[in-house]
Amino acid sequence: MWLRRSKTRARVHNAPAPKFACSSFKDVHTLLLDDEPAAAASSLESPTKPSICHRSRSVKTLIRTLSQPAPPEEIRIPGAEQTVVVYFTSLRIVRRTFEDCKAVRSILRDFRVSIDERDLSMDSGFMDELRSILAQSPEKNSKLTLPRVFIGGRYVGGVEEVRRLHESGELKKHVEGLPASEPGTCGACGGYRFILCDECSGSHKYYSEKGGFRSCTLCNENGLVRCPSCSCAPL
Repeated sequence: MWLRRSKTRARVHNAPAPKFACSSFKDVHTLLLDDEPAAAASSLESPTKPSICHRSRSVKTLIRTLSQPAPPEEIRIPGAEQTVVVYFTSLRIVRRTFEDCKAVRSILRDFRVSIDERDLSMDSGFMDELRSILAQSPEKNSKLTLPRVFIGGRYVGGVEEVRRLHESGELKKHVEGLPASEPGTCGACGGYRFILCDECSGSHKYYSEKGGFRSCTLCNENGLVRCPSCSCAPL
């Protein structure tokens, strides 16, 4: 027995077809161009937030920047802007130190500029002076080695730094503009930069009727004073 199919009363409403404003496919490119400004405007209205990874990298970069130590301050000698200052020793007790000091002085003398050579073996006050100058440097806790060079009042370094600058040609640029040294040897001290103290005649002692013998305050422990007219000591 066959069942009869009943007719449904529901009506199917056909959805209206989208209106296509283009008369042909040649106008599709024009429609796409019209949609691009709208898409750009919508992207400006709702900016995307940075990703978690991007924010994490930014925080790490900031922490790394803040954790870096500040660059050390430049070490300078006041009043030595127009000369080269060399702290060295003329003693041959430590052969390597003596040879390094001799090599640095020889390199600097080739430029024929004004050099103030301060021999620590002639005056122990130069040792205290050098320690005071290097007190703020990273080398303050390390063993003090010689020689130490200052050009134009600015600290350059020791024998390795001077040799490296000389080989690269940078040392010549550092000494440019400095006054030229006077030719010949000082007639007062023979080039040793020290003369006997006139007050104590080099004994570092003088006699006073009130206090007896006292230490001379005008000279160093060796009874010497700086020569006021010479430029450098002999090698």
